Amino acid sequence: MNCIFCRIINKEVPGTFVYEDDDVAAIVPKDQVNTGHILVIPKNHYADVFDIDDEVLRNVASVSKKLSRNIVTTTDYTSVNLLNASGKDAQQSVFHFHLHIVPRKENDGLDLWIKQKL
Repeated sequence: MNCIFCRIINKEVPGTFVYEDDDVAAIVPKDQVNTGHILVIPKNHYADVFDIDDEVLRNVASVSKKLSRNIVTTTDYTSVNLLNASGKDAQQSVFHFHLHIVPRKENDGLDLWIKQKL
């Protein structure tokens, strides 16, 4: 398989791991939105939210919560965005399910939220 996340998990290419257990890994993305931005990924390959096993999704969510809490209790960040894109039309760029944890703080200059026309 030519999936970059699978290759990182299998240590075929370098990656910076910030968390790892039997089922889930968290890595620093190549292009961070800001310092502390991490990706939480299942170790087994699932293309997107439609493909991922429910129990694995729960594990990814649980790890994401734990890492998010750690970010806001050990740094000057006060909040996080959890982001996922599932499918080409949703702008998914790596077709291995993953959640972005983007740490946030007041006046950080990031604008990651959906703009709705009401």
